[in-house]
Amino acid sequence: MITNKYWSVVVVSLLTALAHSQEAKPSAAALSVRAFMHDPSRAAAELYLRDVKGNMVKLCLTPEEIGKAQPTVPVDGSLVLFNTATVDPKNPQAGIAASIAVPKNMRRAIAIIMPGPADSKPAYRMVLIDDSSAAFPAGESRILALVPFETAVEAGEHKLLCKPGKITSMAAVKKLNPYNMAQTNFYYKKNDSWQVFDECRMKYIDAFRQVFIVHIRPGSTAPVLMTLIDQLPRPAPKK
Repeated sequence: MITNKYWSVVVVSLLTALAHSQEAKPSAAALSVRAFMHDPSRAAAELYLRDVKGNMVKLCLTPEEIGKAQPTVPVDGSLVLFNTATVDPKNPQAGIAASIAVPKNMRRAIAIIMPGPADSKPAYRMVLIDDSSAAFPAGESRILALVPFETAVEAGEHKLLCKPGKITSMAAVKKLNPYNMAQTNFYYKKNDSWQVFDECRMKYIDAFRQVFIVHIRPGSTAPVLMTLIDQLPRPAPKK
């Protein structure tokens, strides 16, 4: 059985690896952020970030959805979230809820926020997914594996291995039935054999992008899946 203590260590090691892989040089360019709080065991917190004018604004967090875009400016090359709207200028570190280095050329990001171990500082960890249309095209999917072992996904014509602590890109699924749906199965290895832990028929169209989060609930050994459907804005009608 995976204990809470073991799971806390796993989360820290995986997210630390992700953060290190995303290290970047400082940048003062504006960053558009959309956020999602991934916290299956607790209610979503209130977090804040500074807008491009330096004002502290509440981070848009919507249950089971990616929040609306908010502009900010990285601080010393990092996206910084705060746990309060009022930060003590003499001790600003005390108000930091989470931070992560922003890749040099990233201008749009989806921030997946997760609680760290109990009593950890900062209290939250983050992973960034490039939200630009070039890096994350319409119809594609991203799989974020927050588990300490390999998993896999089979969707339409795609069969992908998902490394622990990594973000896996899945191109648009083209092998669809007449209803634009494809069987989508997620697997993990148990006793040297692949076992299904989530299966469904899922719709894949260019109006959507998918973010799949593979994680483990405390006290469990089998992974579970959180699916975020990101509906892209419709193009303005031609005049």
